[in-house]
Amino acid sequence: MVEVNPESLVRLERQERTAVLWLDHPPVNVLSRPVLDSLSERLNEVERDTELRAIVLASASERAFAAGADIREMAPMGPSEARAHGGRGQAITRQIERLPLPVIAAVHGVCYGGGCEIALACDSIVASEDAMFGQPEINLGVMPGWGGTRRLPRRIGLGRARNWILTGRPVPASEALTAGLVYRVVPRPELLHASLAIAKELSSKSPVALAAAKYALLNAIDAGVDEGLAYELDLWARLFGTPGQKEGMRAFLEKRPLVESGRTDWDSVSTGFPWVEPGADSAGGKRKKI
Repeated sequence: MVEVNPESLVRLERQERTAVLWLDHPPVNVLSRPVLDSLSERLNEVERDTELRAIVLASASERAFAAGADIREMAPMGPSEARAHGGRGQAITRQIERLPLPVIAAVHGVCYGGGCEIALACDSIVASEDAMFGQPEINLGVMPGWGGTRRLPRRIGLGRARNWILTGRPVPASEALTAGLVYRVVPRPELLHASLAIAKELSSKSPVALAAAKYALLNAIDAGVDEGLAYELDLWARLFGTPGQKEGMRAFLEKRPLVESGRTDWDSVSTGFPWVEPGADSAGGKRKKI
């Protein structure tokens, strides 16, 4: 196995009072555990640097902002391993969200799954015209598990979020702008400049006032975010080990069409999910009233 320097996976560049954090895990910034750990360390480093006032999260990859979590890491996981892995992803999004500095995501190319969830945790998203967003987890037999079910409806409304998450379809930058996910869409060569311009404007504000406003807005939008994330993580982890998850991720890795499955094993796989009464006999299929 080739050793990778963790510092090279997320590079820190200082531009005046803005920290540019470059995701640099070729070819498409798959969000493996080392990448998440490196990003967390860089965020800690930036927060400790009192000269810095804003963060731009960008990609060194030509093809993607971030293509999502590492499916090879996740495919063999059971519920307990998935819960730990999902908790790591959620911790990164909460770290970004709770930073006292404003964070701008500069997104080009593919921004799927965990990559989209990291962008959602940022205060603002600037996208290039070629950017594509999406939560395609449903096509892998799972669901968003790093905060997507919590933050996407908050950004674009419940109706649109349902469509994006339940279909897993890719969403172009122009549609993401109309939906309210993206603040601004610019030509690809202007992406970093446009993002740095926003960061520079924010850097001129009182840092304490910015931090206080950021926390107040988070509380106003979603005071129960931690409870909601715990609920999402529980459902996400339970999906690991189900036939749909195993087939979905296997098909992805083998680059073949998904073999569709019905509900013949519905009772057995439903145990523990919220549509079944706690303690109900799985064979009885007793539904829980919502």
